[in-house]
Amino acid sequence: MDILASILSTFAKFVLRNADETMSWIMRRMLRGAIVLLSWFVIPYSWIKTLRISRQKIPCMSSNLLEIPAVDLAQMIRKRQIKCEHVIKAYVDRCRQVNHLLNAIVQERFDEALQEAKNVDEFLATTTKSTEEIEHETPLLGVPVTVKESIGLRGMSNQAGLRFEKQRVAMEDAPSVAQVRKSGAIFLLVSNTPELCMLWETYNKITGTTRNPHDLRRTPGGSSGGEASLLGAGASLLSLSSDIGGSARLPAMYTGVFGHKPTPFLVSPYGHVPTSGDPRWGDYFTIAPMTRYAVDLPLLLKCMRDPQGPPVDIDKPVDVKSINYYYMDSDGPSGLTRPLTSDMQQAVLKVARHFNAQKVHIDLLKWSFDISVSQLLRIQNIETIYNQSWDTEKSKKLSVEWLKYLFGCSNHIFSSVLIGFLQKFISSLPQRRHDQLEGIAKELKNHFVQLLGTNGVFIYPSFPTSAHYHYRIFHKLLDTSYMMVFNTLGFPVTNAMVGMDKNNLPVGVQIVASPQQDHLCLAVAKELERAFGGWKKPPQTS
Repeated sequence: MDILASILSTFAKFVLRNADETMSWIMRRMLRGAIVLLSWFVIPYSWIKTLRISRQKIPCMSSNLLEIPAVDLAQMIRKRQIKCEHVIKAYVDRCRQVNHLLNAIVQERFDEALQEAKNVDEFLATTTKSTEEIEHETPLLGVPVTVKESIGLRGMSNQAGLRFEKQRVAMEDAPSVAQVRKSGAIFLLVSNTPELCMLWETYNKITGTTRNPHDLRRTPGGSSGGEASLLGAGASLLSLSSDIGGSARLPAMYTGVFGHKPTPFLVSPYGHVPTSGDPRWGDYFTIAPMTRYAVDLPLLLKCMRDPQGPPVDIDKPVDVKSINYYYMDSDGPSGLTRPLTSDMQQAVLKVARHFNAQKVHIDLLKWSFDISVSQLLRIQNIETIYNQSWDTEKSKKLSVEWLKYLFGCSNHIFSSVLIGFLQKFISSLPQRRHDQLEGIAKELKNHFVQLLGTNGVFIYPSFPTSAHYHYRIFHKLLDTSYMMVFNTLGFPVTNAMVGMDKNNLPVGVQIVASPQQDHLCLAVAKELERAFGGWKKPPQTS
């Protein structure tokens, strides 16, 4: 009887799996068709909008101080080799020089930052502490940092591009900001995001559209597009961003910098707009470091980390020659995402050849989109325009907001209006479907953990294309599954800059490791920076 029960159980699972795969195949065809249909509207709209954007290049960088990595800059300030005031002034001047073209800054605190820089210089001129003591206590003393506006920075705007009746200001620092402030950093500004950070491009109805420094007609990505734009333009050095579906990695790739999604809860996920009361929130969402130079990622991550977080040894020595390397240059294929451009495929292959990586085929990755939307769109109590927790605002009704949007009367952008429909659709699917996808996610996670262990990394595309023209993400939404899947699985992953494509736009790859093995991702990113040059200056006027 036990043998018969086992056979029947196996047969039932086979039938259910094949039925679900048939259902998925039908849904994929429908989704792919809907995306193609959407592109007929998006592409002409994008061209019209692009015609209005200047082809002007950003101004040339005028100070050598702007080209020093934070690890070196912090040391030079500690050793009194340069004045902190001169460093902060150089970055303030650069922000003022480029922002009228980039439109990346929501609110600045330049006067306060310059005064804090003078205070640092006065402290260094009078202290009896050794350089080693200063480094131990305040490793980022005097170093400029910029912050995504959705992350709480005391006294600064904190509404994530959402229009409020009265401006929402952060009353206190987010935990990650407080940690970086303790390290001695000087905050310059808060930067632009899409409305409620719910889009992979950066625009809203308050600040407007943020532009890519490599080509102003193109997007810097989102939702951390303001930070990426400033980093890529040489107007920021260290950045606090966030990531729930590639929000730090895609902007980093589009602007040629480095972004890291940490192991869950290594950095506190709180103090952010939007947030959620779901206990799983931090499994998927994190505050994330972005830097212009890969060598600075470990330093910033150490300063951001939650003292109560998981035991991750960020400084653990790594011999990059002894790591086990694996790679894929597609997602299965899933039948949902578009093929990689030749430049993106060559970027993956170039990295794979550099490390002599082994090509693998992980068939379960074809489920990336399914498992990601099933889990991410079912996060409970996440703040949206339909579920607002702010005292001065009322939640919207889905049908009313759709009608207002269709008649051009909504105060919100398309993605904010769309999210309610997507949540309702996903929640209407049979629970058996979600259970099956959760089982696939666990199977995929176990497969990766067994493959990578504690000394392996997986090289994978960040996105099929380099930076596109503004607003074209709407017919590329399915392609974000390359990034979302690692939020779903809870893996640390770094976007590493690799080179430039035929249009002179940055291309990069994702470096994935097992949970709590962030040091492997960071070490490989530093090696890629050494091998391929890292950040490149955007085209600039002389």
